[in-house]
Amino acid sequence: MNVKMMQVGPLGTNCYILEDEKTRQAAVIDPGGDAPEIIKALEGAALCYILLTHGHYDHTGGAAELARAFPQAEAYIHEADFHGVDPSLFPLCTQMDGVKFYGEGERIALGDLELQVLHTPGHSEGSVTLRCGDLLFCGDTLFAGSCGRTDFPGGSVPKMLASLRRLGELEGDLQVLPGHMDVSTLEEERRQNPYLRQALRETT
Repeated sequence: MNVKMMQVGPLGTNCYILEDEKTRQAAVIDPGGDAPEIIKALEGAALCYILLTHGHYDHTGGAAELARAFPQAEAYIHEADFHGVDPSLFPLCTQMDGVKFYGEGERIALGDLELQVLHTPGHSEGSVTLRCGDLLFCGDTLFAGSCGRTDFPGGSVPKMLASLRRLGELEGDLQVLPGHMDVSTLEEERRQNPYLRQALRETT
């Protein structure tokens, strides 16, 4: 597989292009803005999916333009971040039609790759983490040394701690690809992330 990371939009959101090198099928994860730059970075790959870890504007800002450029691409978000939410913070419902919904346990095939959906609420009710092999696309759930805010509508400290605990209990030293700031590893976060450490302590 091939993964490209680029910072897009007004808040420098980490947008990821995941490509199956054999088939050149690709998914864009969290196109928060700068759609022309994302299109350029695809470099001829066939965009199959636009995958959103949650519905905040800084993660969805380029989705509609990307969908217009690639009408065959399917856009996915958790339904809790699409219907019945504040459109000033969760604007996708006013920008795109034909959006599909995914949830806990669903799997998406991308060439020879497979992404698994883990529902990880806390930053928002519809936050998900997308796992592909040893990669965790965490959105704003788990950051390097931190975690996402819980004071926005749909946020919850107890749910955030439960989601962090779930990620921290995954086996192996997985790669943590967050929605902002630097990439990390799960083992590093288990060692030094105070929020993840707190969440894991609460299991005892």
